[in-house]
Amino acid sequence: MLDQHGTQATFFTLGWVAERYPALVRRIVAEGHELASHGYGHERASDQTDTAFFADINLAKLILEDLAGQEVKGYRAPSFSIGAKNLWAFDCLERAGYRYSSSIYPIRHDHYGMPEAPRHAHPVGGLLEIPATTLRFLNRNWPASGGGYFRLMPYGLSRWMLRRINHVDKLTAVFYFHPWEIDSDQPRIRDISSKTRFRHYVNIHRMEARLQRLLGDFRWGRMDHLFLCEA
Repeated sequence: MLDQHGTQATFFTLGWVAERYPALVRRIVAEGHELASHGYGHERASDQTDTAFFADINLAKLILEDLAGQEVKGYRAPSFSIGAKNLWAFDCLERAGYRYSSSIYPIRHDHYGMPEAPRHAHPVGGLLEIPATTLRFLNRNWPASGGGYFRLMPYGLSRWMLRRINHVDKLTAVFYFHPWEIDSDQPRIRDISSKTRFRHYVNIHRMEARLQRLLGDFRWGRMDHLFLCEA
């Protein structure tokens, strides 16, 4: 899909996945996309000590850079799990050599979120934090970044939100999705809660077509090219 629309993107990649599929990592880089880190084992930053967190993000960076032969600048915490209670994570990221993070979601959510955080890219120590995109409406931040919200909401609403963010707020939007969200034939996991089942599978059969429309309606690019100073 990205190829069809002449679009480059940022791939936040897990270290353990990169170890098992090195050819896929090299293909991401060869096709002009940005390779970034999602940590090694997909453990939430908020569930780890600072020592364990540093070991995870440092190992992931070393693995990805060894495979790609180039610097890995960006990091995204699993489940946007950096917030008010673990801001020490930014010190770890800076120490590991990362240049930006996209790990804070400025919304209220039962698993993550820091609604008081800035909605725009902002420095945190020596790093740049690029939060997931939200729309400010009725004195509240509303999710507008993709994922399950994109599958749940009508496409027209998502498009309206992104256009408003671009033209009214004058902000570059950050949009994300997972590879499994375009695999409508994936095995269905049994014995999970109804809430988890709904979040994971809702409208998954419509996701690919919606992404095609999104790629046609907006211009997208790599996060390092769009946000880092020298880009």
